[in-house]
Amino acid sequence: MIEELQSEGFITSKIDDLVNWARRNAVWPMPLGISCCAIEMMHFAGPRYDVARFGAEVFRFSPRQSDLLIVAGTVTYKMSKVVRKIYDQMPDPKWVIAMGVCTVSGGIYRTYSVVQGINQFLPVDLYVVGCPPRPDSLLKGLMMIQDQIKHDRPFRKGTIIGHEEQKPMDIPIPMIEGPAKQIISHP
Repeated sequence: MIEELQSEGFITSKIDDLVNWARRNAVWPMPLGISCCAIEMMHFAGPRYDVARFGAEVFRFSPRQSDLLIVAGTVTYKMSKVVRKIYDQMPDPKWVIAMGVCTVSGGIYRTYSVVQGINQFLPVDLYVVGCPPRPDSLLKGLMMIQDQIKHDRPFRKGTIIGHEEQKPMDIPIPMIEGPAKQIISHP
């Protein structure tokens, strides 16, 4: 390719490939560290694993500037509305990584207040399992998201040209009430 550029002065490619190359190498994560998995996510962003090699070192704490949501930790029903609002504020196209067994399935918390998997209210693109998952597992997950972006066809899906504003998905969040109070009367 370099010889072609030097001899001809230009290269040819598909516009989809060019857009996907730019998207793939500039993924901006929105970290949502709710509990202990957040420590491993911080380690993933540190110098040992050097996520900057993959173009994802810019952790944005504003959902309007992010395109990858990393949910790390136990999500309660009360927190699920906040997580969904953050997801809805992110611009399209957007991707979601569920990090940790508590995020994926509720983990050891089989209680009425913990969501048993964030796929009940968010479309999840990738699950990174473990308790807690290692930072290199999250790095592998980022590489898999980048591979998914590489094979995307944005012009065919209408995410670039002819894009109409996407309405937030209305996914009902089941609200489970606490234990009922019973009044027992003795005759």
